[in-house]
Amino acid sequence: MSIKLKRIASEMTRVIGEILLEEARDNLLKQITITGVEVTKDLSFAKVYFTSLNGMNSKDLEREMEEAAPFIRKELAEKMDLRNTPKLKFVYDESINYANNIERIIKEIHEEK
Repeated sequence: MSIKLKRIASEMTRVIGEILLEEARDNLLKQITITGVEVTKDLSFAKVYFTSLNGMNSKDLEREMEEAAPFIRKELAEKMDLRNTPKLKFVYDESINYANNIERIIKEIHEEK
């Protein structure tokens, strides 16, 4: 990925996080953390990775985020100076749950000793 695309992805991560925190009316959306964004070379699509600690099912959270995608995309277009605002695809980031599970297993192994 080029430096320009990395910079755009990083800025999108920050701006989408701000939109969810400051612009969203739904409290569920305010509890979402954006962990990263991957954009295609032509900036037509962006895969937005997110997580939440509210304990809701990841599929339900993805559905909620997909419903909010048009609003988020509109706000993103207003806040970022891009010729085309990419279509957003939200994907629940399982890496934090995976890391917590590994940490729990290691802790259990140490407690057994």
